[in-house]
Amino acid sequence: MRYSTEHKEQTRQKLVQSSGAIAKQGGFSATGVAGLMKAIGLTGGAFYNHFPSKDDLFSEIVRQELSGSYLHLRTQSGELTRDKLRHCLDQYLSLAHLHNPQSGCAIPTLGAEIARADISVREEAEHWLSTLHQAWASTLEDEALAWAMLCQCVGALLVARMLAGEDTRLAVLQASRGFLEKAMEQP
Repeated sequence: MRYSTEHKEQTRQKLVQSSGAIAKQGGFSATGVAGLMKAIGLTGGAFYNHFPSKDDLFSEIVRQELSGSYLHLRTQSGELTRDKLRHCLDQYLSLAHLHNPQSGCAIPTLGAEIARADISVREEAEHWLSTLHQAWASTLEDEALAWAMLCQCVGALLVARMLAGEDTRLAVLQASRGFLEKAMEQP
């Protein structure tokens, strides 16, 4: 039975979204094609109707996850102001974000896998991180500060997720948030 183009695209999007959540929870390379397809109720063989390879799926996950972060910042908030950036930092450096990697930022969860991926995946990541950086740099009027803040956010979340104690995790997030607030106040 042949499916409509619309049905095929809907299935493809479900696969990308589901695979993104699975990857952010337990790693992309740790789950095989059969497991990714089972999550959306299909067999492993159907995978190749949507992507030529698992690497192509990973590239699409990276594109959607990172472009979604940038688009969320711009469309949810309108033009990015310092107050909106502070609100973004509050959400990013929160226990809610820490405890829900499957619905949060892909960079702390998939960064190491992106670094080991094909050049096309790394170029996709670079494009969207550079786009996000430019939005922050424009708001902060400082390109170096924007990179430093992006890295601080990702690193703080990653370190906090590595720790066992909830109080220590919270201390890491709060210390990073305070550090970033001071950095934003500098002329």
